[in-house]
Amino acid sequence: MAKKNQTLGEFIIENQSDFQYSSGELSRLLNSIRLAAKVVNHEVNKAGLVDITGAAGDTNIQGEDQQKLDIYANDVFIQTMTDRNIVCGIASEEEDDFITINSQDELHQNKYVVLIDPLDGSSNIDVNVSVGTIFSIFRRITPVGTPVELKDFLQTGDKQVAAGYVVYGTSTMLVYTTGKGVNGFTLNPALGSWYLSHPNMQFPEDGQIYSINEGNYFDFPEGIKKYIKYCQSEEEDRPYTSRYIGSLVSDFHRNMIKGGIYMYPKSTKNPKGKLRLLYECSPMAFLAEQANGVASDGYNRIMEIMPTELHQRVPFICGSKNMVEKAEEFMQKFK
Repeated sequence: MAKKNQTLGEFIIENQSDFQYSSGELSRLLNSIRLAAKVVNHEVNKAGLVDITGAAGDTNIQGEDQQKLDIYANDVFIQTMTDRNIVCGIASEEEDDFITINSQDELHQNKYVVLIDPLDGSSNIDVNVSVGTIFSIFRRITPVGTPVELKDFLQTGDKQVAAGYVVYGTSTMLVYTTGKGVNGFTLNPALGSWYLSHPNMQFPEDGQIYSINEGNYFDFPEGIKKYIKYCQSEEEDRPYTSRYIGSLVSDFHRNMIKGGIYMYPKSTKNPKGKLRLLYECSPMAFLAEQANGVASDGYNRIMEIMPTELHQRVPFICGSKNMVEKAEEFMQKFK
């Protein structure tokens, strides 16, 4: 039973028996993520004081400019999980290919692979707006004792054993699920400990917020345009409030607490969508469904989409159940 102000370490130990493959390995993996998040949080909070803001001068596999903190966060999470010898493979949004991790005593004995977006919304760092980290954990499907393969990472979202995010904001929170609901932990920077502050987080079934980059309105599918107009119309309990930060973690977190819908549809500029299925959409969909929400590409459940490549992009709509279902109605009607 979750107890408010319980530490994250205590919570993980107390609830690890809920996990069907409980062996302590997943608990150690989650502990390594919380440690890396504290290190990244410390660096994020120094932005403006030391030379860690701005572009690094490189681009990632998606052709996007890498920020200095992108590279720093990527290195911290990979190094922390590698040093602790608890995963057999890591895939990062910042890396071209997946990384095979060898155990220190025997080769490839670990059971889990991790996919991670080390610093979501990193372009917001320079203007002091919230950013985050997103992670997704799967059990490998290739035999233990062999090197990981691409298929270990290309699994549908409903095969995830854990997923979560860290939001580096006015306070720093780690929110995660292992398939038994969603719980949020706030970092006490004075003590360096995470405390359960938001037990059993739930999306309200209805909301008053819609989150989308309306600057791309004319590039959106007709169904999304019609839904935006629906949100803006003065009928029933509308118009809704438009709130868009540009950091998936921050927008998702706000909407889960207050009720709302987040949309990043395909467009003429991004005909396949822009968000990555494995690093962003799949883990957020797992969290949404565990918190009484819905996640869709407009037509299909995100958790059932079979990935075909590591950096695959998909349209993404998620949030309060009734709002997402209404958006899907418009997508179907104007298909």
